Amino acid sequence: MCHVIVTCRSMLWTLLSIVVAFGELIAFMSTDWLVGFPRIPDAVFGPHGATAAGEAYRPTLGIYGRCIKLPHLQRGVLCGPYAVHFGEIASGFWQAASIFLAAGILLLCAVAFISVFTMCFQSIMKKSIFNVCGLLQAIAGLFLILGLMLYPAGWGSDKVQLYCGQDAAPYRSGLCTMGWAFYTAMGGTVLTFVCAVFSAQAEIATSSDKVQEEIEEGKSLICLL
Repeated sequence: MCHVIVTCRSMLWTLLSIVVAFGELIAFMSTDWLVGFPRIPDAVFGPHGATAAGEAYRPTLGIYGRCIKLPHLQRGVLCGPYAVHFGEIASGFWQAASIFLAAGILLLCAVAFISVFTMCFQSIMKKSIFNVCGLLQAIAGLFLILGLMLYPAGWGSDKVQLYCGQDAAPYRSGLCTMGWAFYTAMGGTVLTFVCAVFSAQAEIATSSDKVQEEIEEGKSLICLL
């Protein structure tokens, strides 16, 4: 018989796991990892065909994408991938970072998917599903740390120097500033370990004596604060 068990701690862990997974995924796909120095397009066409200087803007560069403004483009900033194939990513360090980040995000997405079903299934192969998920989140956190440590090592690539100036070097961003995606990835990494630790509390909450008492009473839906 399937018992639906919902507690405050297990629900909080589930929601936080989903938020962390989506946050890391959105950050990885974003182009706002590095924000370049202000620049002005060479020229734009005015309403009467005359050319005029474009407005200053700051291009952004992600692990495999970028946002730039072209002189002939009047609709705004053009965003898209600069690397069509994996080998076209700016540097070997970024390629390695993308592998570790993608592996960590894949684990987080798997845990987020599994966490939805923890209300009905609290164990798998006689092991607590919360403990298994917590272990996977800890491993994902380690992958994310490795990816974030390798990412600044690629700042010396030609691609980064194009956006950040010739002063850009490994672990030195030159004229660039860090974008929201980098800070989101860092914050998500911290929360990943918080989820890993909090999974133990979710397991304790769903296996408490009060829950067992309600199971023995024959209840199929158990909701505890």
